[in-house]
Amino acid sequence: MLNERAQILLKTLVERYINDGQPVGSRALQQYSGLDISPATIRNVMADLEDIGLISSPHTSAGRVPTALAYRLFIDTMLVYKPLDSLHVQNMEVRLQPDNQSRLIAQASNVLSDLTQLAGVVATAKRSTLTVRQIEFLRLAEKRVLLIIVMPDGEVENRVLLLNRDYSQSELTEAGNFLNQHYTGCSFAQIRVKLRNELRQLHQDMSALMAATLAAGDEVAASQDRDYAISGEHNLLNVEEFSSDMSRLRKLFGLFEQKTELLQLLDASRRGQGIHIFVGSESGLANLDECSVITAPYSANGQLIGTLAVVGPKRMDYQRLIPIVDLTARLLGNALSLN
Repeated sequence: MLNERAQILLKTLVERYINDGQPVGSRALQQYSGLDISPATIRNVMADLEDIGLISSPHTSAGRVPTALAYRLFIDTMLVYKPLDSLHVQNMEVRLQPDNQSRLIAQASNVLSDLTQLAGVVATAKRSTLTVRQIEFLRLAEKRVLLIIVMPDGEVENRVLLLNRDYSQSELTEAGNFLNQHYTGCSFAQIRVKLRNELRQLHQDMSALMAATLAAGDEVAASQDRDYAISGEHNLLNVEEFSSDMSRLRKLFGLFEQKTELLQLLDASRRGQGIHIFVGSESGLANLDECSVITAPYSANGQLIGTLAVVGPKRMDYQRLIPIVDLTARLLGNALSLN
């Protein structure tokens, strides 16, 4: 437990370091804390805070910087949010209007990166196995067929099949009727298993068409697994903590590119409600040890859809960024609900 004076000095130190990015000395703390105490008294308090792991002293400076533990204490007990001004709110509302889900997710990630000047990430939850409501075939030209797949939610996916032989439209209609009669509500994996036993009900020369359909269906299922968008990675090049350590920056960009570990972190944060903040090693990902991640889940029509996040240095302006993440999640959910 910190006494009131120590809390004020620690809060001032964290705020000054977030604002300036420079180690904070006793003179600056005396100037900005509002406390009527001497620099010597401040140094004594700083020594105590250093002993308990809340601040550290870089060897190149007499000033102090907050540790991850200090950021956590600051976030949990000292944070005062800065409300967004009406112009920013209106801009966000205009940019997050009802639209196709994939485009909305991409736009939300752009909004996050533009307003925070950090990396904005938006992901949907991992979806359950894709099932099919209806399949149709349309002859385009010799040996070229358009496969039309209708999902249970009405979304339509089209794929062009390049085949070894030509099919008449009547043959394609027969194949479509067969699939719709026997496999509505099935996944493509289930269709593949059942077709092994039932293909004899179709003409033998339909097997090539079915094989091409299943391959295209696997493609659709993979693309439908989840949406993921990240924007503003380049903003991190302007963050001194990263730009001065290219090895760290490369690892961070690798995390964004591979995305599996980051998606797992977003999935984990989705289990809780509201804003969740990971500081440094709290994420459990080595490549984020020098980062903080602010996450928020978003829902549409009462159903949890996914999670969005801002990724940046531990020295981020939490007071300003948390309301941005929170509002973006709410506006994205509202826009998806109106689709």
